[in-house]
Amino acid sequence: MYSSIFSKKISVLLVISSVSTLLLSGACSKSGSINTLNPQPALPVGAQRPEVAAAALINDMSNPKIPDTTIADTSEPEPLNTGAVEEAAFTETLDRILKRAGIPEDMSRRVLIKAAAGPSFILDLLAVMEGDPYLRLLVDKQHPLPDRYAPDDLVELGGRASYQVNRSGLLLRRAAEEALEEMATAAKAEGITLTASSAYRSYDYQIEVYARNVRQMGQAAADRESARPGYSQHQTGLVVDFGSIDDSFAETRAGRWMTANAGRFGWSLSFPYGYEAVTGYRWESWHYRYVGRELSFFIGAYFDDIQQYALQFIREWERSNGQ
Repeated sequence: MYSSIFSKKISVLLVISSVSTLLLSGACSKSGSINTLNPQPALPVGAQRPEVAAAALINDMSNPKIPDTTIADTSEPEPLNTGAVEEAAFTETLDRILKRAGIPEDMSRRVLIKAAAGPSFILDLLAVMEGDPYLRLLVDKQHPLPDRYAPDDLVELGGRASYQVNRSGLLLRRAAEEALEEMATAAKAEGITLTASSAYRSYDYQIEVYARNVRQMGQAAADRESARPGYSQHQTGLVVDFGSIDDSFAETRAGRWMTANAGRFGWSLSFPYGYEAVTGYRWESWHYRYVGRELSFFIGAYFDDIQQYALQFIREWERSNGQ
């Protein structure tokens, strides 16, 4: 996969180079600057000597020993059309991927506009693609984790002065725990203590959680609240449920602080309000997934902070050999 990413990166940088050339040449023509892509032909020797009479200049130009550079155009072809074609092809590919990913039309249009404005979009995407693939892995009701997946770098939460845990034995992947510590320290500086109430759940443990919810709520209600075994973000070891694990968390000081600040530390709300039809789960103001700073920025900058849309897009990008 990484060799494919590298190949695409080279291809994309060539597109960026072509687009930059296009913009540069356009700017030069508008400002009256010298167009280095189409250099002006050199003057005849006589024309470079102001003391030479006009008649002598004419004779110089008619002398077969002196090349007539005013007729021969030896400049290289301008690569503007090639750049425009490559840019159009990239835009067409991006539009097709957005459609396959199920991105709403208005959001897709904004992404396309931003992508056409300069290289920032593709460079931000490449930064995401070079990170841990599990940070960007789409895990939802249609896309399970690898069979009985279990992270190999889990650490136990607790023992930190910055955040609290509501019970012992909570586990999280090391990078996520370090990001939690950093975020909790920043919250603590503002007088807010974050409490981790749930974290990693193994495949077997999720069997118990889901079965219990089905018994208590019924199948339909349980599916709005709980993932089937193998389909839970908690199994990635990158998720923390904060505080009370109910709707009241959103109105607590910690909940409001998380809404405003979590993205700065690489955390993303998985199931936002009003997006149940998209995510498959009702609003969970307490459920945050660690995705890393690069992906958190990408989600906010291009997909309106809707994690599901960004991960769907990235999945289709990878499947289309965009990586």
